[in-house]
Amino acid sequence: MEHHKTYNAMELKVRSGSLIIEGPITAHQLKNLEFHEDLVAFRPAVQQHEALVGIADLPEGRIIVAREHNLVVGYVTYLFPDPLERWSQGNMKNLIELGAIEVIPKFRGSGVGKGLLKVSMMDDAMEDYIIITTEYYWHWDLKGTGLDVWEYRKVMEKMMNSGGLEWYATDDPEISSHPANCLMVKIGKRVDTDSIQQFDGLRFMNRWMY
Repeated sequence: MEHHKTYNAMELKVRSGSLIIEGPITAHQLKNLEFHEDLVAFRPAVQQHEALVGIADLPEGRIIVAREHNLVVGYVTYLFPDPLERWSQGNMKNLIELGAIEVIPKFRGSGVGKGLLKVSMMDDAMEDYIIITTEYYWHWDLKGTGLDVWEYRKVMEKMMNSGGLEWYATDDPEISSHPANCLMVKIGKRVDTDSIQQFDGLRFMNRWMY
């Protein structure tokens, strides 16, 4: 399948003024933006900036950013699942993963995460995909937010719901290893039945082992 990307943008009012949420943006556009030093959830900010530039120009790669002037303060990534994960088995061209979403502490609770998801889904091409995200509690900033595991899970689930992603059951061992971990999914309107059945096979790979 061809991977079409249509740019969209919105303005989000925040206490300090307003942010622009836009994307998918190109690697060239991303290189010309500064990356906030507090974007360190997955790796140091400089390295994360480089990683996003690498994703932006992949055929299926999508980067949506929230920026204050020229400074990136939040982002969300979409790309094919990691080759080491079960979700890449079957080599589905219409299955992409929301791989990371991050917002600097200053703007958390301002609707930036929801805005990133909203702009992501403005692109009609997203209706051609099964979009997944795997949420693991050990990635969550429990210390920085002061939330416990279940409070954070509730916030995360609500944010993902705003992008149309819903909780789906799975027997994936890593997700099943803690009850707060979860798989969330959005199945686009144009996804065919065979793809949905293939995806269901990925969700439950151990069903015949019992």
